[in-house]
Amino acid sequence: MRRSPRLFPSVLLALCLAGCGRGQGPLPVALVGDEDAFRTAGARLSPAAQVLRAATIEGLVGFDAEGRVVPGLADRWIITDDGEAYIFRLRDGVWPDGSRITAEEAVAALNKAIAGLKGTALALDLAGIDQIRVMADRVVEIDLVSPNPDLLTLLAQPELGLLHEKRGSGPMGLQRDGLNAVLTLIPPEKLGLPAQEDFAGRSRSLMLEVSPVGRAVNRFNDGYVDVVLGGKIDSLPLAGIGGLTRGNVQLDPVIGLFGLMVENGAGFLSQPANREALALAIDRDALLAAFNVGGWQPTTRVVSAGVEGDLGTVGERWLGMAQEQRRALAAERVARWKAAGNASPVVSVAMPAGPGSQLVLERLRADFAAVGITLTRVDEGARADLRLVDSVARYGRATWFLNQLSCAVRKAVCSPTGDQRLTEALGARDPRQRSALLGEAEAEMTAANGYIPIARPLRWSLVRSNVTGFAPNPWGWHTLPPFAVRPK
Repeated sequence: MRRSPRLFPSVLLALCLAGCGRGQGPLPVALVGDEDAFRTAGARLSPAAQVLRAATIEGLVGFDAEGRVVPGLADRWIITDDGEAYIFRLRDGVWPDGSRITAEEAVAALNKAIAGLKGTALALDLAGIDQIRVMADRVVEIDLVSPNPDLLTLLAQPELGLLHEKRGSGPMGLQRDGLNAVLTLIPPEKLGLPAQEDFAGRSRSLMLEVSPVGRAVNRFNDGYVDVVLGGKIDSLPLAGIGGLTRGNVQLDPVIGLFGLMVENGAGFLSQPANREALALAIDRDALLAAFNVGGWQPTTRVVSAGVEGDLGTVGERWLGMAQEQRRALAAERVARWKAAGNASPVVSVAMPAGPGSQLVLERLRADFAAVGITLTRVDEGARADLRLVDSVARYGRATWFLNQLSCAVRKAVCSPTGDQRLTEALGARDPRQRSALLGEAEAEMTAANGYIPIARPLRWSLVRSNVTGFAPNPWGWHTLPPFAVRPK
């Protein structure tokens, strides 16, 4: 059995209002987002909504501040020797309405949550689940088609939080006022668990503000909030404004996809060689240099090098070609397109606003113009030929990257052959054969040129040095409950 310590600190809303001084009172936190942050239902959550859902709707397991899996509704679990079954024992607690947490209700809620993910890459990540069944009153078993070492990490995702009568079981309660909210961790006795000594004295509330990133940074600089969560590359330049923020910027060690996804496989982009011309034209070193982030490396690979399942058989592209040679080849393909009676290519890209996005746009425009392609920008939610993708991997394995490019998720430009290799890999018993098939799948998807890699994503936060409960983690978002533990 695996057991992790569980802490259930909480305070009443009145304590939040009565606190005198930041050391005794609530912790002010700014979460980058908008109204969508409070729309925590459904399969496609905004990053801010993921944070709030994880805080208020527990799954079988969850994450701690460092991104490690910890107990949720299940307080312990075992994995069978063959890795094909996970058995969870639920805590002896209650739902918000006071009814007991039972395996039957947990199984029904988990099946419903997974069914709601249909059509998403996360659904593909969970496709290896054969069945979820009740073993005893408080015991749930998940049987797999083949071993999945990342199942616990997947079950800890916010989308796998379990609802009872459309409500979650915490660990935090939320009282909303417009785009602000007070979050307090639910006392253990209200969850049907033993009370903790000095519970109120060991905990604090969070005063949460959901706001645009510019306002959040200003609030931090002016001393009104102690934490800013949810920074991405589109706003990265804001993190360096003013002397106050420089020493408080925290970068997460994430991997994932940061590049251009082809969303309209027509016209100039109908041919793989022309889509490759875009990839050839990008000067990745110059683009990354505009941000001046140490250790940030460019890539031409779909899968991050060194993840589980990567044999290294697929390397960086065009290593023997200088940037000038790459651009010459791209320009030749554009010239061939025009010689066939077509107009000069004009390609649109959908991307978020922000100073970081502007830097990316300026570099891409210059790179594409150098080979005869005009690039225009449209708003993030608009239809476009390309979309700037900025996604953090949910687990560190090649399958996550390949599922993002599956034809079930990316219908405009994809590789059916790559999908077939991926399916074969997931069914392979031999680890070497599995990795080899994953390499073949990556090669096929790379050749389709439906995704143009640039680098790994960047995620940043602002955190004052005296704040506890924060730790950089590989998933790039930060669970709120640890912030509610009062520092000793």
